[in-house]
Amino acid sequence: MYRILAGPAPRLLVIGLFALAIQRAVFAEHPLHDVKLQFVLALVVAAGAGGGSDRGAVAGFVLGLMYDLGGNTPLGQTALAYGMGGIVAGYLHSFTPDPQWWLAAVFAVFGAAVGELSVPLADLVTGESGWITGDLLVNVPVVAVAAGVMCPALLPIGRWMMGVKRKKWKAMNE
Repeated sequence: MYRILAGPAPRLLVIGLFALAIQRAVFAEHPLHDVKLQFVLALVVAAGAGGGSDRGAVAGFVLGLMYDLGGNTPLGQTALAYGMGGIVAGYLHSFTPDPQWWLAAVFAVFGAAVGELSVPLADLVTGESGWITGDLLVNVPVVAVAAGVMCPALLPIGRWMMGVKRKKWKAMNE
C-alpha cells in the first residue's frame, strides 16, 4: 500500500483533476479559431517528453480514462489516443536523456500531433464518425503547436507528476 501512495499515482490523479477542470472550464469554452485546444493532451506529452515513453504512456492512459469518465466518449477511447501521444513524445525523449526545454517542446509537438490524429482513428474504430474531415487538417496542427507552446511551462509539472528526477551533473575531479 505504501508503494502505491509513494509512487506517482496520487500526484497523477490530483494533477489530472486540475488539468481536466482547466480543460473543461477554460479551453473548451474558449476555442482558438473554432479549435478546442487540448490542455490535458499537452500535459500528457509534456510528461512523456520529460520522463520517457513508459511514463508518457501511463500518464496518457490514466488522464485519458479520467477524460472519458467525465465526458460522453466511449470508455478508453481518449485513453488510447492520449497514450499514443505520450508514447511518441517519450520515445523521442530516448534520443537524449535530459532534453533542453526547446527540444522537449519539439517532442511535445510530435506527440500531440499523433495523439490528436489518434482521436478520429479511435472514432472510426468505434463507429462514432468518419476519419478524414476538413477540420482534421486544421485541428491537428493547431493543437500540436499549442501543446509545443505550453510544454515548457508544463514540463516541470509533468516531471513532478510522474516522479522523474532530473539528472545531476557531477564535476570531474582533477
